[in-house]
Amino acid sequence: MPRITSRDNPRLKAAAQLIASSRARRKAARCVLEGEHIVAAFCRRHGAPETLIIAETALDRPAVAALRAGVPAAQTLVVTDAAWPEFAQLPAAVGALAVVATPKPRFERAADFCLLLEDVQDPGNVGSILRSAAAAGVAQVFLSPQCAFAWSPKVLRAGQGAHFHLEIYEDVDLPAWARSYRGRTIATIPTGAAALYATDLTGPVGLAIGNEGGGLSLALRQAASHAASIPMPGGFESLNAAAAAAICLFECVRQRRRD
Repeated sequence: MPRITSRDNPRLKAAAQLIASSRARRKAARCVLEGEHIVAAFCRRHGAPETLIIAETALDRPAVAALRAGVPAAQTLVVTDAAWPEFAQLPAAVGALAVVATPKPRFERAADFCLLLEDVQDPGNVGSILRSAAAAGVAQVFLSPQCAFAWSPKVLRAGQGAHFHLEIYEDVDLPAWARSYRGRTIATIPTGAAALYATDLTGPVGLAIGNEGGGLSLALRQAASHAASIPMPGGFESLNAAAAAAICLFECVRQRRRD
């Protein structure tokens, strides 16, 4: 298990480039998982990462020791605390990083509980929505081309391991998807539609959440089979996209459990 004292190590340099550049992550089809919790979530689902990078100061932590036990020594780098800031954006206290191939599920058939994200550009919102989706039991998430990259470090941090409980598809033509879906596609809009709580969300459902400022596109609203609005009696007609998604997702959960 090599002990690294500078970022000149080729694998460490490659990890640093992936951390710093979205273009590099997309080109390499690789992403960097930051923190022992997220790395452990990946390992439980997909096995050992390509490279596990551990801060020397964290070697004795039980969670980090558990990670080391599941990864071959040849795939593990230990980085001194002095060298860590040279390549990582987060402090050595995060304990562990991992370089992994970006999961690319093979699409065969749309699931009974799907989430559509159209042009949600804030990485924190995308990650929080994915976290809510995983908790609610969503099977598949489809992102439009203008969404934040689902596998960026900020989205991964906000998702806290949710990515590895979902099938995530990016660069999807959402209006076309909605037209072909066998179940109900629900366009969530601020006002002017049936109340969310009066909308039938049982059976196969695809729930569409729109951009933080502009909401859903006209094309996706027209392609959806139904529209729903969250009642907001407080007289303030604006909800954070992540909060709106959580409300809608767990109304789906409530109705589906009632059946």
